[in-house]
Amino acid sequence: MNIYGIIPARLQSTRLPRKLLLTETGHPLIEYTWRAASRASCLKQVLVAADSEDIARVVTAFGGRCELTGDHPSGTDRIAEVASRLDCEAIVNVQG
Repeated sequence: MNIYGIIPARLQSTRLPRKLLLTETGHPLIEYTWRAASRASCLKQVLVAADSEDIARVVTAFGGRCELTGDHPSGTDRIAEVASRLDCEAIVNVQG
């Protein structure tokens, strides 16, 4: 089956802006989420749906795939935009 895991990511989180890019533990937070999700053998691929070139650069640097989206009111809307571009049977909404 073509099942994709998609991590919605936005740069300006409400409580801690840019938290996905914080590296206090050695790697960006988004990388830990991506690596954990990538261990799921049922997923064809894990990708990040991001609103920011900064996030896209970080994801690409650690070997992940990132799709840029427009401005959305929720992560689910961000995922829906990216899912509409994929040939897939199902999407897993991966939360960090």
